[in-house]
Amino acid sequence: MYTHLKKSIYKIIEPEAEQNKPGHFFNLFIIILITLNVIAVILESVKWLAVPYGTFFLNFELISVLIFTVEYLFRVWTCTENPKFSHPVKGRIKYAFSFLALTDLIAILPYYLPLLFPVDMRFVRAFRLLRIFRLLKLARYTCALGILSRGVTRHKDVFGIIFFILILLLIISSSIMYFFESTAQPHLFSSIPMTMWWAIATVTTVGYGDVYPVTMMGKLFGSIIALIAIGIFALPAGVLASAFMEEFNHMKNCSKPLNQENAKEILDKLEYMVKLRNENILNDKEIVDIIRRTLK
Repeated sequence: MYTHLKKSIYKIIEPEAEQNKPGHFFNLFIIILITLNVIAVILESVKWLAVPYGTFFLNFELISVLIFTVEYLFRVWTCTENPKFSHPVKGRIKYAFSFLALTDLIAILPYYLPLLFPVDMRFVRAFRLLRIFRLLKLARYTCALGILSRGVTRHKDVFGIIFFILILLLIISSSIMYFFESTAQPHLFSSIPMTMWWAIATVTTVGYGDVYPVTMMGKLFGSIIALIAIGIFALPAGVLASAFMEEFNHMKNCSKPLNQENAKEILDKLEYMVKLRNENILNDKEIVDIIRRTLK
């Protein structure tokens, strides 16, 4: 009874589990509830709406938090149905620290933290504003976000290199610009950390214009950094677009049904590899390596 109930709940609340009508309606309900919560957070910031409808917003928040809390507890309880989290204790701890579980926790924490730790009202308002992060819960139900996250994970080394180059550029450009402008504009370029605001505005090409060089060398150096930044700052966008398209095409190819010709070709290759294995020409590891290279 216990195992059957847990398995039934898991099939309903997990989008990746077996497709069924209760699961479909539950997922749709959670998506609508997340959307309404985000709309409520936005509307609550409008004073002429917050005053007359304050009680409604609070009641809606309470009901939403109760639903999200029950959902989170059910997910932690039933996660052992997933082979990756099969251990009753270690599996649940591992699941609790997974990205999707953390987004579920972030969705309810802003409500409970002020209750557990009484703080200044300004901090309570800040905690309530964190409810906007309930949008992250949509990652569980949105295919595009899943594709994007997998693409970023595949290219994490490239993004790490780009991030390092950007940090290096910010530090070097801030230091040199501080040397050129600190005497002419001591109130704006008073230190290297203060000069970093100019560097960030220049490297990201936002062009706020509140801090800018006035000396000849400062203008010349600023122009060079701006030109370099256009190329360097465009790199993450290009890599991100490439990663997204690569992952999307990979998913599309994997979802294509095998036709008879392709299936026969795969079977022939597998039979040939088995034959080579039986003749001690290939071992199991070499066969696995061949299959992995083929699938890439």
